[in-house]
Amino acid sequence: MTFKTKLAATVALTLAVAAPLPALALDDAQKKEIGEFIKEYLVENPEVLLEAQEALQKKQEEQQQAKAQSAITDNTKAIYNSPYDIALGNPKGDVTIVEFFDYNCGYCKRALSDMEDILKEDKNVRFVLKELPILGPDSLAAHKVSAAVRDLAPEKYGEFHRTLLGGEGRATEESAIALAASLGISEADVRKTMTEKPHDDAVRQAYSLANDLGITGTPSYVVGEEMVFGAVGADDLREKIANVRACGKASC
Repeated sequence: MTFKTKLAATVALTLAVAAPLPALALDDAQKKEIGEFIKEYLVENPEVLLEAQEALQKKQEEQQQAKAQSAITDNTKAIYNSPYDIALGNPKGDVTIVEFFDYNCGYCKRALSDMEDILKEDKNVRFVLKELPILGPDSLAAHKVSAAVRDLAPEKYGEFHRTLLGGEGRATEESAIALAASLGISEADVRKTMTEKPHDDAVRQAYSLANDLGITGTPSYVVGEEMVFGAVGADDLREKIANVRACGKASC
């Protein structure tokens, strides 16, 4: 009998005896023997630990996606058609990507070119920008300016977004207002709109969605009722777009 077979037989026998007859517990010697069997097997076959870790990670990812898919179904309007968001690209595109981002997120800054490339080469994609200011007071303040720009001059929001997210340095209220002014939107109008329409509901909605979807960082995307966590790159997003068109899901 091989060691692996012996180990399996020992464990099986232990379970068979212990399950229906809990009173017949293993004594210390038996516990020690089984422990030594398991330890010896793992030392001789350490790849089993890696296989177990991979299996656990896969199971956790599947559970995370299942939770996210349920949340997407329950919050379809808030995710894809919220009045607080603006969509770039084709408003009637056959595939919609929703990006949760923060203006001070370094990964979001690097992912900006992914969106640009996709929108440039694919004229049938709708790209929804969902602001999720989670990186401190500066991010929240920049978001409030952004919301005012969206209200005052929605046609200039795309340029504002690209410039603020793509700029060097930290996005703040001051830098965002200066950018708005450079686009012809007066500081007085921006500050008045920020006071009269602070859009606190937009922030609460974004935080609530992030919690339901299992988002813990930015950027995160919704593509074809599937969550995509992290700056995965344009190629991965292109693949998911193609999958949605081919089979109706981001992963066929």
